[in-house]
Amino acid sequence: MDITETKLPGVLIIEPNIFGDHRGFFKETFQLDAYHKAGIKLPFVQDNHSRSRYGVLRGLHFQKSKPQGKLVSCSRGAVYDVVVDIDPISSTCGHFVGIDLTEDNHKQLWIPPGYAHGFCVMSEVADFQYKCTDFYDPLDEGGLIWNDTDVAIPWPVANPQLSEKDLRNSTLKELLEK
Repeated sequence: MDITETKLPGVLIIEPNIFGDHRGFFKETFQLDAYHKAGIKLPFVQDNHSRSRYGVLRGLHFQKSKPQGKLVSCSRGAVYDVVVDIDPISSTCGHFVGIDLTEDNHKQLWIPPGYAHGFCVMSEVADFQYKCTDFYDPLDEGGLIWNDTDVAIPWPVANPQLSEKDLRNSTLKELLEK
């Protein structure tokens, strides 16, 4: 597998080895020793799978006191996946990494604990997987508003479909004041 570091500390783009022929393909989506060698050593305790349709934007989410590391991928369709540094003492606070995760490119993204994360669906339907290093706690969830002008993420959809909760997420400035 190929590992690419991003401009955000610890955030990695992972390209698994794909073995394909006329019948289809095979890939390992996780192998403990290989991921440990890449620096991903936290234990995974929860797997999630979401399905969304074109234009749905989920996020940008994070856990406040029990942050989750996430290994994410898209097994059907295509998403624009975004990670934002929200750590007030980080030199990259307010910066983001955006990457297309698709069923064709097979890429994964490793997001260490402490970052805000979200994605927007660019295909008719997308299936999205998360391997998480801590359990989801709805009472501990926080959110960064998707269209914060200080972060300026170039989302691929002008008017995304958002949950009521995500419409009420905070700006980065509000998060940093808390």
